Amino acid sequence: MEEEKDQLSRRNFLAIATGAIGGLIGIVMAIPAVAYVVGPALQRRTAENWVRLGPTSKVELGIPTLFKTIIESQTGWIVAEEEISVYVLTEDGREYIALSNICTHLGCRVRWITDQGQYFCPCHNAAFDKTGEVVAGPPPSPLDRYETKVEEDQLYILLGG
Repeated sequence: MEEEKDQLSRRNFLAIATGAIGGLIGIVMAIPAVAYVVGPALQRRTAENWVRLGPTSKVELGIPTLFKTIIESQTGWIVAEEEISVYVLTEDGREYIALSNICTHLGCRVRWITDQGQYFCPCHNAAFDKTGEVVAGPPPSPLDRYETKVEEDQLYILLGG
C-alpha cells in the first residue's frame, strides 16, 4: 500500500515539474514574441516625417521636375529601403506642388511628356495634366499630392502625415 502512495506522489511530482518547466519555457518564448508584436504600437511616432528632396533651384518654372530619394522604414528588426519618385512643379518659385509618380489606377509609374504637357501612364494610356488631374483614361482620382515646405532653399515633402 505504501509503495502505491509513493508512486502516486512521484507521478504527481513529475506531472507538476513537467508542467512547470513547460510553462516556464512558454513564458520565456512568449515575452519576445509579444514585444515584437506590441512594441511598434507603443513607440512614440514623430508627428511629422519630412523628407528632403533637394535644392529648389533644380525646379524650373512651369515644368514638372522629377526628384528621387530613398526612405528607410523599420518593422520590428527589419529595415527596408525604398526609392520614391516625386514630380515637383512651381509656377512662381514660391509655391510648390509635389505629386506622386504612381498612377492611381493600377500603380504604374507615370512620366512627364513635355511635348504634350501631360503626365502619361503607359499601362492603360492614362493622362494627367500638369497639376495631376485626370485628363484621359481609367484612373479614378488625380495623382496623390504631398505637402511641401522649403527651408534654406531645400525642398521637403511630408510622408505619412
